[in-house]
Amino acid sequence: MEETTSKSKTNTKRLAIIGSIAVVIAALVLYFWISSIGHSTTDNAQVDAMITPVRSVVSGYITAVRFNDNQTVKKGDTLIVIDPSDYQARVAQAEAALESAQAQLALAHSGAATAQSNANASSLSSLAAKANIDATQARVTKNEKEYNRVNSMFKDGAATLQQLEAVKAEYDATKAQLEMLKKQSDAANSQANGAQTQAQGQQSQIGLAAALVKQREAELQLANTQLTNTIIKAPFDGIISKKTVEVGQYMSIGSPICSAVDYTNLWVAANFKETQISAMRPNQEVEISVDAFPKAKIKGRVQSFGGATGAKFSLLPPDNATGNFVKITQRVPVRIQIISYPDELKGLLLPGLSAAVDVHTK
Repeated sequence: MEETTSKSKTNTKRLAIIGSIAVVIAALVLYFWISSIGHSTTDNAQVDAMITPVRSVVSGYITAVRFNDNQTVKKGDTLIVIDPSDYQARVAQAEAALESAQAQLALAHSGAATAQSNANASSLSSLAAKANIDATQARVTKNEKEYNRVNSMFKDGAATLQQLEAVKAEYDATKAQLEMLKKQSDAANSQANGAQTQAQGQQSQIGLAAALVKQREAELQLANTQLTNTIIKAPFDGIISKKTVEVGQYMSIGSPICSAVDYTNLWVAANFKETQISAMRPNQEVEISVDAFPKAKIKGRVQSFGGATGAKFSLLPPDNATGNFVKITQRVPVRIQIISYPDELKGLLLPGLSAAVDVHTK
């Protein structure tokens, strides 16, 4: 009897323990289920930043290197200096060529002004010749009438032969003068046309000289740009890594110098399952945990979604039209902008660090 009672108590204890465990498990499941409502999480994420390769845009020998590997720099800090001697000579040549072109332009303006003055003077001479012709033509007409009148009087015996000859001589002289003026007018017109053509030619020379000045200005600007590019500066605030240059090294155009990492604009590249993004929207708050600094409180917000799933950006994207189709849950890249993090992590949140994110979808 005592044995039976003891067994019954033992069974009751076991059932109580099992029941307690079941209640705890159920409570934990309920807690995590409630906690997951309004959240989308993933640990398939990493810190990212803009990494810009710094390259030489001119060629030459390096005369100074003013940075160390993994050094923090400010935008505009000088990184390296390339020997500027050749480029200074090119600037001097371009300046001399520009001055010569400007002198040619000034000469063309002067020549055009002179040619135009000559053309105007020739035009005035032509107009004066025409006026002289008109005046002489009036005298010829008058003398012709006078000759006809005296000739009639001579026939009637009212005028002497001497009077007739005097009037005829005046008439013949004015006619001869008229013919001479007409020839002079033709010559003046030809000269005026020639002078006008020359003036137009000088005007075209101005256009050519002005175009040459613009060309020389562009050459000088290019030479100055190349001279400026002999000093290579940091493109932004950040960390300089992967130094590949030393003093005395010859740099070709496009040669790598280092890589610049912009730590002022950090984000997290997270890859969520396609089943997790239905409630996710831009500007939603995000809690970020970085494996290297698990206790750091880092805040962010959803910035944008990738244009396609990660598989579509792969070298060989899957093609579901084949007969070996197996449905696989796809990952969608989501860019999460980091908006705040502890000051002591400045310069330590490095691109590539593993992270976990929790998006507050509600």
